Amino acid sequence: SADGAGTTAPTWGATPTIPSCAAAARPTSTGRGSRVRSLEAGRWFAIAIVVASLDQWSKHVVRQALVYGDVVRVTDFFDLVLVFNPGAAFSFLSSASGWQRELFVGIAVVASVFMSYLIVRHRTRLWFAGALALILGGAVGNVIDRVRLHAVVDFLHFHIDQYSWPAFNLADSAITCGAVMLILDSLLERRTPSRSARSPSHGEL
Repeated sequence: SADGAGTTAPTWGATPTIPSCAAAARPTSTGRGSRVRSLEAGRWFAIAIVVASLDQWSKHVVRQALVYGDVVRVTDFFDLVLVFNPGAAFSFLSSASGWQRELFVGIAVVASVFMSYLIVRHRTRLWFAGALALILGGAVGNVIDRVRLHAVVDFLHFHIDQYSWPAFNLADSAITCGAVMLILDSLLERRTPSRSARSPSHGEL
């Protein structure tokens, strides 16, 4: 018989699972995507750091060259001055009794955290993320002043005849530019048709 002829019955074992190329490459592609996202967000935080650093450097230079109350006439409409503003941008609430310092520091910290979240989430939107980077850098620059000096250093003063604009600094300028960019970004978003509106429906194909 077959059994007597020494024929051995086949044994069935578990077939080894061979991962597909896509599955094997998934960890690598995931890691590469994470690095790309970090680089995209990192460039905006780098801009914020540069803005805050330039702001602090300019204030240091002015404090070394001038004393409080000095006025250096540069042009007929622009002066370099040295004033310490306990209020917000452009001297808002500068005449308050001192409670505004903790208020502005707290607002700036919360706003900075929220802006950082928005930068990471919308890191590919050029105008939006760039605007937030400018605002974030300006906010950090002024917060450093409030913590170190209990007031913000202002030194840029523009005036025309008897009309005078409150003194400000590079951080205020960055915040203002960022706010303008946010407005422009909002207007551009409204004028640009959405992707779903631009794509033809299945019935039109």
